[in-house]
Amino acid sequence: MLTFTIRRLILSVPTLLFISLVIFMLLELAPGDPMAQVPLTVPPEVKEKMREALGLGQPAHIRFWKWLVQFFWIEPQVLIDHYFGTTFSAGDLRVISWQTRSPVMDIVIQRMPQTLWVVGTAYVVAILIALPIGIYSAYRQYSWFDQMGTFVSMVGFSVPPFFSGVLVIVIFSVQLGWFPSIYDTTLVVDSWDSFVKQLQQMIMPVMVLALQITAQLSRFMRASMLDNLNQDYVRTARAKGLSEYVVVMVHVLRNSMIPVVTVIALGIPSIFGGAIITEQVFKVNGIGQLLIGAIQANDLPMVQTLTFIFAVLIVLFNLIADVLYGILDPRIRYD
Repeated sequence: MLTFTIRRLILSVPTLLFISLVIFMLLELAPGDPMAQVPLTVPPEVKEKMREALGLGQPAHIRFWKWLVQFFWIEPQVLIDHYFGTTFSAGDLRVISWQTRSPVMDIVIQRMPQTLWVVGTAYVVAILIALPIGIYSAYRQYSWFDQMGTFVSMVGFSVPPFFSGVLVIVIFSVQLGWFPSIYDTTLVVDSWDSFVKQLQQMIMPVMVLALQITAQLSRFMRASMLDNLNQDYVRTARAKGLSEYVVVMVHVLRNSMIPVVTVIALGIPSIFGGAIITEQVFKVNGIGQLLIGAIQANDLPMVQTLTFIFAVLIVLFNLIADVLYGILDPRIRYD
């Protein structure tokens, strides 16, 4: 397993380099000009100097190489300097946002906590709800609980976040007045009252994100449990006199979790994509809203960096899912 993990880590390097090249080329072919928002009163020669200052006058391969050096070499040095007080990155040019004229990673780090609060809480809540529902639905197949779970899952999986987000705002914020409709990113949690306000403003965006994840995970959990409940080893375990709890929750659940682990691991990057819409609906000042603003402003360094971070998450959690396979099922070995 250790050899496999090291091999996959080494293989991920050229994979990520190829992904970064594809992202860069797609953004190069995309329409739009970062100078389009410059006032018309600015003389053409000034615009040309601004274009050169942003690096737009250089060939594409030069700009791509500079971005690679800045992202993979300079930015890690900035992180080391921040935590250890060194000066490895002193004077080096970082990835700069065309829109704000500030380092991209600084903006991402400022926005990341808001997204992690909402996305992380929604994912944990969805897993804690979906797994028990899927297990019990499979064990009590075709019962009223199973039928109700199937109906709710179909509704939750079919309704898009931009609709469910507006719906919960109308019901719980406008009609009932229970929760605020706009997420206050300036709120500082330093007391019990502020903690309660933080929970209140997180309930609706977490509810919207967790709805789709719960619907998907509960159906996968149910299907996987049904596949294993009719296996020969289950009948053998029952014939040996093992209790029903041990048969279901130890033997069947462990084997059923193997495909579900893939869905859980690979769903983490995808929920960041879902958070893009949810953050727009609830005005959460996070990564999703940052990406939408960068696309609208033709801020290519910001868009390229954020999309590449999403790609890194996908590759990373693919590796985590493969490693968890071997932990959950000793029969799986990567030689």
